[in-house]
Amino acid sequence: MKIVEVFSQDGQIVGAEWLACAEPVHRQLRPHLPVDYAAKMARVLAGARMALAVEGDSVLGLAVYRWHENTFDGLKFYIDDLVTAETRRSEGVGHTLITHLEQVAKELGAGGLVLDSGAQRTQAHKFYFREGFVIPAFNFKKSFS
Repeated sequence: MKIVEVFSQDGQIVGAEWLACAEPVHRQLRPHLPVDYAAKMARVLAGARMALAVEGDSVLGLAVYRWHENTFDGLKFYIDDLVTAETRRSEGVGHTLITHLEQVAKELGAGGLVLDSGAQRTQAHKFYFREGFVIPAFNFKKSFS
């Protein structure tokens, strides 16, 4: 297994061919993504990055991440999406992605990793706790109709 970054260091897309390979795995976490996945991801990835865990030409897992500076965390390294293919869970794919993201975050000068996880995703929470994540705050949301 290796990690493939879909972007170069200067933010240019270098792995466009991997987006189509990543889509089925990404939809396991986000089934509501629009039919035009490529267009949606072009908009999302204008302000984010994507790392893939791959084996040969198969995508085993992916992470969408971004960073920004705020008043609380300083440089905040945020993971939008982290998913492992259902058939490859508990094989170290998620751990490999987290290890990669930790390295990227450290190189940028971030003090840690941050992510949100739906309250119903108890199996994912067990994984995050094993990886050293803690729950430091509540996340609040107000939707508009």
